[in-house]
Amino acid sequence: MIETTAIALTGFEHLLGIASRAAGGDLAPSIDVKALEAQFVNGGSFVDLLLDQAELSERDLGSALADDLGLVWEEDPLVDEANADLLKAICTPPVAIKYRVLPLRAEFEVESSHPVMVELAHYDPVSSLDRQLVRRALNCPIVWKLAPRRKVLGGLQKLYGVGGEIFDDLLANRAWEEDEFSFKEVVNVIDEDDEEASVVKFVNQILNEALNQRATDIHIEPLRGDLRVRYRVDGVLRKVSVPDNIVALQSSVIARIKLMAGLDIAEKRKPQDGRIALQVGGEPIDTRVATIPGIEGESISLRLLGQEQFNMDRLQMESGLRQDIEKILERPNGIVLVTGPTGCGKSTSLFCFLSQLNSEDRKIVTIEDPVENRLEGALQIAVKPEIDLTFASGLRSVLRGDPNVIMVGEIRDLETAEIAVQAALTGHLVFSTLHTNDSIGGITRLIDMGVEPFLISASVRAFIAQRLVRRLCRECRQPADYTEDFLNSVGFPLSESKNIFQANPDGCDACGQSGYYGRAAVYEIFKVTERVQELITAGSSKQELHQQGKLDGFRNMREYGWEKVIEGVTTIEEVVSSTEIL
Repeated sequence: MIETTAIALTGFEHLLGIASRAAGGDLAPSIDVKALEAQFVNGGSFVDLLLDQAELSERDLGSALADDLGLVWEEDPLVDEANADLLKAICTPPVAIKYRVLPLRAEFEVESSHPVMVELAHYDPVSSLDRQLVRRALNCPIVWKLAPRRKVLGGLQKLYGVGGEIFDDLLANRAWEEDEFSFKEVVNVIDEDDEEASVVKFVNQILNEALNQRATDIHIEPLRGDLRVRYRVDGVLRKVSVPDNIVALQSSVIARIKLMAGLDIAEKRKPQDGRIALQVGGEPIDTRVATIPGIEGESISLRLLGQEQFNMDRLQMESGLRQDIEKILERPNGIVLVTGPTGCGKSTSLFCFLSQLNSEDRKIVTIEDPVENRLEGALQIAVKPEIDLTFASGLRSVLRGDPNVIMVGEIRDLETAEIAVQAALTGHLVFSTLHTNDSIGGITRLIDMGVEPFLISASVRAFIAQRLVRRLCRECRQPADYTEDFLNSVGFPLSESKNIFQANPDGCDACGQSGYYGRAAVYEIFKVTERVQELITAGSSKQELHQQGKLDGFRNMREYGWEKVIEGVTTIEEVVSSTEIL
């Protein structure tokens, strides 16, 4: 009932000999042997390429492979229809479709209903690595049977009800772009007690420790004679101690992560992007993976994205600012722009705004690069420049789909900006982001792109700028004592200088000896009032806009940050390093 190891030991020449005997002669004239060998070495489907190139019947090839490898050839595999739901629960669509395995039947423990055996039909026994991954995903003994390719793919289509175009592409041996199908990912269950090979255990430990330390990013970087691992915690990179000899496993560690992310292990010269669906302690963690080739080897970055809940409470805004934003969200049309550098929490704020608007009587469409967070009930589109699906082209198509609310991941060019403006002027509520240093700078940025000032004043409702500051650890924070000269130099109100806190330089166990635990956002909102509209149309300076904003109740981020300091949330140093005085 267990998988034979003979498959892993079978060489290319031996397999080619089996195929030649099945064909009743020499295959060389009808196939590209070198291409076939490259497919075999790179872990591709030997059987797919062989069947498509050679005039060879599936029955002859399959039965010959089955006889040689000691497997059962199933000419007409039948799924146990009575237990179809159980089979789909054991062998989920991501596993079955990615690895092209068809569950036929299963046996269960009487008391726990846990599967003690699953019978799977597969048409390519050569891919031993795939078989290992399937066994790991199912976590139970497997009885393997060989069956015709068309029968396996047809059975998958019938059992899982997946669109027929996927299987047509497979049968035609055309490229299958897996990121077009969100269900394809295999969930990698990370277990600290994993007893597999050292590289697998090492990668699992990296992921586990990163999650334990609340890391948002993992960086694995080859150096000369070393392999450096760093976590980004509360916005700051921390080096992780690794064994001295881990550099010897550098290529294996990187290959393991690329394998988990579905990337091409053999491709080391070009950047690649992928995703890993992790499961830790029963909690799903979506992980973005990016590889960058360097002179010392490939560097890998992993962005850890939990399945987070978005709502306005999460932003922890003070009541006045929250009321201002909620009034803007009640508007039926217009543009709301969130500005700031990369990593300042713009996407989180946007999704909290969209969650506030998410209801059955509104159609929400997002265009993102990439789609990081999921919003139930919204239509989310991932930008794909390689097929000319850009922000501009996607936005143009979305407008024909009768949306109420649109979110564009970023306004990068004049074309996207102009379409967003037209969408706002024709009755849509549009959200997007800009990379500027402050809220008022968003006006200058749009004008520099080429948007006419009168269109900005007519369409934009507000510019919201934000930054993230580290929260003080409540367990070890200390009273702060600053000189008046320092407080005056940064603009902190002297009347509030008592009972404020600073970070403990030694930290504590709760915060990992950093003195900080978590992050908070500081904001500024520049509302486009009637008077501001007149100033924008007239081409007024940034200083004039700022003065009018102050009359309308505008507070800059540093002023908002001082409130967080007075509340004991963060430190003066954090606010000063993240904001500037206008």
